[in-house]
Formats: sequence, structure tokens, C-alpha cells
Amino acid sequence: LLPGLMLVGLYLLYQIFVAFTAPHKAPSIPNEDDASAKTIFLNALKALPAPLILILAVLGSILKGVATPTEAAGVGAVGAFMIAGMRLAPKGSITRLLINGGFLAAAIIVLLRANIDLRVGRETVSSLEFGAIIIAIFACIVLAIAVLLSLKLLLPKKQLQDIAEKTTQTTSMVFTILIGAALFSLVFRGLGGEETIAHALASIPGGATGAIIAVMAVMFVLGFFLDFIEITLVVVPLVAPALLILGVDPIWLGVMMAVNLQTSFLTPPFGFALFYLRGVAPDSIRTAQIYRGALPYVAIQIVALALLALFPALATWLPGVMYPR
Repeated sequence: LLPGLMLVGLYLLYQIFVAFTAPHKAPSIPNEDDASAKTIFLNALKALPAPLILILAVLGSILKGVATPTEAAGVGAVGAFMIAGMRLAPKGSITRLLINGGFLAAAIIVLLRANIDLRVGRETVSSLEFGAIIIAIFACIVLAIAVLLSLKLLLPKKQLQDIAEKTTQTTSMVFTILIGAALFSLVFRGLGGEETIAHALASIPGGATGAIIAVMAVMFVLGFFLDFIEITLVVVPLVAPALLILGVDPIWLGVMMAVNLQTSFLTPPFGFALFYLRGVAPDSIRTAQIYRGALPYVAIQIVALALLALFPALATWLPGVMYPR
């Protein structure tokens, strides 16, 4: 969490710096509706709570141990459907009321799940637990109704098919890479490759520090040509055990790798974010300009990586507080 906030803060500082030093590079958004600053601010306050609550629900359920990452992803998908349905439903309609009730039902389910044992089929169930189970069942029914109503509103928009197709493609790609990476790792380790890497990293001057610098440099260069998924599934399992043997903190190492892999979204020629920008940018903006515009943000990510290396507590403090060893 702290590294993410730090990275966002560095982005904001750079954008503020550009806005003050080169105002022509950060022009104001034209206001076609002639709305006042107060109206724009109030509209932003109305739009932000729903996605922020969804983010907190997904991350909070993982951090608190209420849900696994897969289950939390389901929470995020259901929440996104309901947010879209709520915004499509007419104001004051029974449909919108039921969808809002679905959000309340989801909150009730999470609170009950976190504080009361809702398992059925046990030999002894207290009266409090029995009442909580009944409430949870009704909450699940309300939540299911809200999701179905949201899907009903979304179907005419013809976006669910595209979502399902892209999700299937991404999932298939990840599992294909996962299977290939598992086979590669099995053969690589069977031929003694893991020991070779461990000896190679241990022989680098500087000990653990030198090994980490070498690994970070290799991952950064690979980010120019490979997607972060391939690097995560192929490279990380090969180098991480060797670094852990050298005494590197696993939490700090994982955060360092994650921040390093962030650069793969912006480094040409295969950065995903660059493709997204090319898709929405007008034809008057050349691809080379997009590449040059991404370079300062790559530099910011390298600065964030250096700060994490100099101050490991940025990565380890919060997990240490939440999950004391």
C-alpha cells in the first residue's frame, strides 16, 4: 500500500511541476457545460465513493483474510456490475432501490462472515449463530436479485459479450503461460539450472546487494520485450529462491519486483499502456511522441525503486504491523 501511495505521490508531484513550469503542456479541460467549480467538485464527490468503496472491499477482504484473491476478484466483478446497474437504473425506481439494497446486503454478509461462524451442518449452533445464518441467507437472496437486475440493465448495452470474450482470452493466455512456465521450470531445475543461478548470483560482487541489482536490471530490460505475466511466471521462480538463500526479505523482494514490473507497462516497444494511449490519442500525435512522453514516468518508477531499496521499511512496515511475526 505504501509503495503504491508513494508512486502515485511522485506522479502527482511531477504533473504539478509540469503544470507550473510548462502550462502549455497541461492545458485546462474545456468546460462545455459552463459548470462552476463547486458543481464540478460536487459531481466528483458523487462519482468517487462507489469505485473507492469497491477498491476497499476487494483489497480489504484480502488483507483481513475474509476472502482469497480469487474470491476477492469475484467481489470486484459483482460490485462493478452493481455499480453499472445502479447508474443505469432510473432515479427513484424500484430497480435502483433493490440494487442499492444489494450493496447493503453485501456489507451485511461481509460483517457477519468476519465476526460470526456461518458454517452450517455443525453439531452445535448457538441461537446467535442461527440468527446470523438466517440473516445471511436473506442477504444473499437480495444480493442475487441486485446482480440479476444489474445484468438485465447491462444486456441491452451489448458490453457483456466483449467482457466475457476478453476475460476468456486473458485467462486462457495466463493459464497457457502458467503451464509452459511450470514445464520449463521443471526441466530447468531437473538439469541443475537452479543451482547454477544460485551460484552465479552468489558470485556477483557485492553479495546480496549486487545480486539484487543484477536481477532488477535484467527484469527491467526484459520489460521492454515481455509482458509482466511472462516475467512473473518464468523469471521470478528462477531467481527468487536464490535471492532468498542470500538472506533477502521476501516481502521487500516481492514489492521491489512488483514496482520494477510496473515499468513494463510503459517501456517501448511493447508497453501495454503505450498501446492504450495510441488507441485513444488522435492521429496528429505520433507514436514517437507517446514514447517520449512516457520516459519521465519510467524515470519516476526507477526513483521509486531506488527509494524502496534505500528505505526497505516502505515495503515491510505495514505488513509487519498487520501480520506481526
